[in-house]
Amino acid sequence: MARRSGGRPSEAGLMRRRTLPVERPEVTIGPMHRRHLPAVMRIEHGAHPRPWTVGIFNSELAQGDARYYAVLRTDGKIVGYGGIMFVADEAHVTNIAIAPSLRRQGLGSRLLAHLAREGSRRHCVAMTLEVRMGNMAAQQMYRNFGFVSSGIRRNYYPETGEDALIMWLYDLLSPEVQGRLDELEKSR
Repeated sequence: MARRSGGRPSEAGLMRRRTLPVERPEVTIGPMHRRHLPAVMRIEHGAHPRPWTVGIFNSELAQGDARYYAVLRTDGKIVGYGGIMFVADEAHVTNIAIAPSLRRQGLGSRLLAHLAREGSRRHCVAMTLEVRMGNMAAQQMYRNFGFVSSGIRRNYYPETGEDALIMWLYDLLSPEVQGRLDELEKSR
């Protein structure tokens, strides 16, 4: 960097530094397969106090069209995953997690938007999930997404006895929600 007398950077040197492009990792999302489970399990164990087992994931993946699971990659590395089950015309988020070191970067919203798109593709009119009462960051992400609180499931998480907040995203097929999904998918 160019320096002026006195050892301070020149204005031109500061301008060059500020205009360097910021490299963002390439984000891709696609269907989860059994071969992804070792990476998924590493994230699962870092994300949940009572992680799912490989057997549970295998069982979920074997459900065919009744379930949909996806992995999120940055620069080719799996750093998140999520899944939904379909009940009538509703999509229920079963599990979603981003590697702890990459949270609060919009990746969870991207993944949730992808799951919502899959629900839309299957003509679901609403989406629901449970979230820990103490997980304020996740609750805020879901509210920003358009989910609303609709009840509490007492002692839902057996490992801690913690309650779950039930949240719903209604009118999944509406132009408003679809527009929000468009924005979330473009955000990264």
